[in-house]
Amino acid sequence: MTLDDQKQRRLGLAYVALSALLWSLSGLFMLSIKADLMTIVFLRGLVSGASVMLIFAAVERRAAIRVLMNIRWPTLAAAALAGASMICGLGAIRYASVADAMVIYATAPFLTAGFAYLFIHERAGWGTLMASFVACCGVLYMVAGSGGGGSLLGKALAVMMALTVAGLGTIMRHYRTVQMLPAMAGGSFLCSLVTVWFVDLHQVTATDFGLIVLFGVVQNACGLALYVVGTRRISAASASLLTALEVPLTPLWTWLFMNDVPSHATQIGGAIVLVALFGHILAEIRGTRAPALNAA
Repeated sequence: MTLDDQKQRRLGLAYVALSALLWSLSGLFMLSIKADLMTIVFLRGLVSGASVMLIFAAVERRAAIRVLMNIRWPTLAAAALAGASMICGLGAIRYASVADAMVIYATAPFLTAGFAYLFIHERAGWGTLMASFVACCGVLYMVAGSGGGGSLLGKALAVMMALTVAGLGTIMRHYRTVQMLPAMAGGSFLCSLVTVWFVDLHQVTATDFGLIVLFGVVQNACGLALYVVGTRRISAASASLLTALEVPLTPLWTWLFMNDVPSHATQIGGAIVLVALFGHILAEIRGTRAPALNAA
């Protein structure tokens, strides 16, 4: 690896880590904004969609129109799933605790492995199956021991978020031509289209509006841009490890700054899920490095 390659890899690691940091701010934004859920989703969708499309235009430049003209159904399907995951994710944070929502969301990589096996016949290794089992045990412990904490609707939305993210991941693994930025922008605009009928803009204060704009631009669009740029410089396994930091960081910020203390069951169940998640990713990284060392 040349010095330039090392520099590019360090930049990639920094970009993806920063993207995870920005994505982890979702809980803080949702707990700080007083407007109703549908209004938040509507306005954030408009801001996020426009911001992501501006980033897409800046990245692709003259090729942007050609890329948009060549979009096919996998990208449209990815946009629909992205929009559904955004709505479910924001709803889960609003109606359940932030920690509960993120613990359930952490199972998405394992659900992706299951979907990949069912729909594109991609077999998962024994390590993935074991990690999936451990993660499911953690979620079940959290739900069983929550004592009614958080609403059933919020937890159901968190499950739907994990399922839609898994579906999105399966499509992007099978169809490598999916355009990520247009898909995410389309998903954001779809959020606004679905919720426009339930919006009450009169209740939005200037403070709420400013926070929603920051929510859309900083947390979503800038996080996505950093992720796209960073993943071009590092391996998929390294990117997965860094983006997984979103799971513990999101409830950590709300715990520190909003006094949103997770229940005892959520702390234990979440720890079990995190062990499964990071153990699985680290095992994948070791597995990808071994052939490279042998080849050297």
